[in-house]
Amino acid sequence: MTVFARNDTSPLGRWWWTVDRWTVSALSLLIAVGVLLVLAATPSVAERLTLDPYHLAWRHIAYVALAIAVLLGVSLLSPPSTRWLALAVFALAVAGIVVALVLGAETKGARRWIDLGPLSVQPSEFVKPSCAIVVAWLLARHRETGRAELGAAATGLVVLVLGLLFLQPDIGMATVILAAWYVQLLIAGLSLPWVVALTAGACGLAVAAYLLLPHVASRIDRFLDPASGDNFQVETSLQAFMNGGIFGRGPGQGTIKGVLPDAHADFIFAVAGEEFGLVACLLILALFAFVVLRGLSHALNETNLFVMVAVTGLAVQFGLQAVVHMGSSLRLLPAKGMTLPFISYGGSSLIAVALAMGLLLALTRRRIGDERP
Repeated sequence: MTVFARNDTSPLGRWWWTVDRWTVSALSLLIAVGVLLVLAATPSVAERLTLDPYHLAWRHIAYVALAIAVLLGVSLLSPPSTRWLALAVFALAVAGIVVALVLGAETKGARRWIDLGPLSVQPSEFVKPSCAIVVAWLLARHRETGRAELGAAATGLVVLVLGLLFLQPDIGMATVILAAWYVQLLIAGLSLPWVVALTAGACGLAVAAYLLLPHVASRIDRFLDPASGDNFQVETSLQAFMNGGIFGRGPGQGTIKGVLPDAHADFIFAVAGEEFGLVACLLILALFAFVVLRGLSHALNETNLFVMVAVTGLAVQFGLQAVVHMGSSLRLLPAKGMTLPFISYGGSSLIAVALAMGLLLALTRRRIGDERP
């Protein structure tokens, strides 16, 4: 028996019969896995902070409730409404980044957060999904009208965001946004000379980041030569995976999380590896791959250029963020503090990912005259 009858014309009824329920199911599983892992990882962190053992876990569950509301509410929107929402979020997020640069407290050498009393907000998290939508809108209009200034505006917005992120600095976030923009340009029909020029420019930015930002150089050097500096978190993370083996030590039985400083956030994948083993890690990886490939499949079947480019950008951002987190935990990539979407503890990251996936669901919903399965 289905939740809604086919003749149900309520907003939720229409949503249920037009949304991609397979993607909704995969995202629901990721959220559930996240709650389970946060419950396992946060007590030791709370103890170090002299808090109640489940203080952080309860906060995460409250964030999850808000994230689900955001995901559902945004997924009810029509494609034109997603553009206006993204434009408003983008403007507020850019303003928020500027405020964080001027007034935000410095944490680990970066100014990314705005302190709002009991809560802290990271505006750059909300730039990611909103930028993907606004850029897709401008690129689609550029292709439809041939107006060069629209393409230039899309490039200008991305350059503005990258510049602000470099000032924070947040190279990981900048890399995700730049990679998604690059793929969006390819989908929008970027000519070969521009592909070569942008590839060369991206390589130049990577070299500049290495030469001009000491913390970037340090992370790359330690990745290439682990003996060249402090690799405590990464080495501890690898130890967690080795302790877990194939099937894990069991829920709550992990010990490495007690000494891993960011076990609940930037290294929560290591907690999954120790307590639930290789099998669980592969299942998590499969869920992320399913969401990304499902989104790209929808994009390839689209006739609306805006939807095609926007969905591609959102899917690439989602997948790349997961790859960076998991690759850092396994020392397959240089260490980078980046949350695992829907799984790591956090407020801003969780709500921003819910916004991104709500936008993706809204854009991939079946529309009148759409015969896609």
